[in-house]
Amino acid sequence: MGGFNSDFHLHVIKPLTIGEKFSVDEVSAKLRKEFLTDEWHHLEFEFAIYSSTQEIEMLTGGYEKASLDTGVNKVFIIPILPDESITLDDMASYEQLIVLIPNYTKQVWASLEWVIIGAGVFMLIIIAAFYVTVRSLLNQKKLSEIKSDFINNMTHEFKTPLATISLAVDALKNEKVLASPEKREYFRSIIKEENIRMNKHVETILQAALMDRQELKLNLSEVHLHEMLAQVLDNYVLQLQSRNGKVETLFNAKYDLISVDEVHFSNLLSNLIDNAIKYSNENIFIKVSTHSTTKVLVIRIEDNGIGMSKETVKRIFEKFYRAHTGNLHNVKGFGLGMSYVKTVIDAHKGKIRVESTLGKGSIFTIEIPLLPLSA
Repeated sequence: MGGFNSDFHLHVIKPLTIGEKFSVDEVSAKLRKEFLTDEWHHLEFEFAIYSSTQEIEMLTGGYEKASLDTGVNKVFIIPILPDESITLDDMASYEQLIVLIPNYTKQVWASLEWVIIGAGVFMLIIIAAFYVTVRSLLNQKKLSEIKSDFINNMTHEFKTPLATISLAVDALKNEKVLASPEKREYFRSIIKEENIRMNKHVETILQAALMDRQELKLNLSEVHLHEMLAQVLDNYVLQLQSRNGKVETLFNAKYDLISVDEVHFSNLLSNLIDNAIKYSNENIFIKVSTHSTTKVLVIRIEDNGIGMSKETVKRIFEKFYRAHTGNLHNVKGFGLGMSYVKTVIDAHKGKIRVESTLGKGSIFTIEIPLLPLSA
C-alpha cells in the first residue's frame, strides 16, 4: 500500500469572509437599502466589519473619526451569521458588523425639522381659527346687544312724539280749545314740531341705511364755512336760551371757502353742536373757532359738558354706540350721529380728532381741504 507523498497537504475548507465577497460600496448600498425599509433614509452612517479575531476587514472612510466621539453617536453591533441555527455561544466566532450613526440626536431632530414646523404651523392655524371663532361669537353677541339697544331706542324715540301728537289732537277736540285761537295755534305748533322731530328720526335711519350700502353721494358746491356755521348755530338759539347756554365764536380763518356737500356738511356740524348741548348740564358754554393753513381749514368745537372716558373716545364713531351718561337721563338718539359724522368727514377727504376728559368737556377738531386761492 502506497503512502502519501511529501507534496500532499491537508487543507481545511474555510468559508469566504464578507470582505472577500463584497466591496465597501456594495455593503454600503445594502445597508442603505435596509435603512430605507426602516424609514431611516435621512440618517448618515459609517460602518466597519470585524473578523472573529477582532481584526478590521472593511470600513468606511469616516468610521475611525466618528468612532472617537462616543458621546453623540449611536452604535449597532450586528453579528454576521451564516446559519440561523447558530447559538448565542457561537456568535463570538463569527464576523461582526458595527454600524455607527454620527450625531444621532442631531440628525434625528434635523430630520424632524419640517415635521415640527408643519405641526407648529398647523397648531397656529388651529389657534387662529379658534381665535376667529371666539371673536366672531363675541362680535355676534355685541351686534345682538347693539340691535336690541337700537330697537329699544327707536321705539322710545317714536313713541314719545306719537304720544305727544295724540294728546295734542285730543286737546284740539276740546270745546274750550276750539273756542280759543291761541290755544288752537299752540297745539297745532306742538303737532308740527313733533312731526318734524319724527321726520328727523326717519331721515337719520335712512342715512344709516344709505351708509351701509356705501351710497353716500356728494353734491359738491363752493361754500363759505363761516356763513354755514352761523346758520347752524342760529338753529340752536332757542334751545340754548332754555338751558342758560352761551356760544362764543372765533372765526379766525382768513380764507374759509371749501368744496362740500352743503346738506351733509351742515348736518355734520349740527350733530356736533347738538351733542355739545345734549351732553351738558345747565350753564352750557360752547366755543366754536376756526383757523386756516395753506391747505386746510380747521374747525374746533369745544364744550364744557360731561366729557367722555377713554373707552368712549375710542368707540365714539362706531355705529349705534352710545356713551353711558351716568345721571344724565335726557339724552336721546340712536347712536348713529357720530358714525354719520365720520362717514361725511371721510367722504370729504377730511380728518376729525376727539379730545375729552370726564367732567370737563370735549373738543372736536375737524380738518377740511381748502379750495386753492384763485390767481
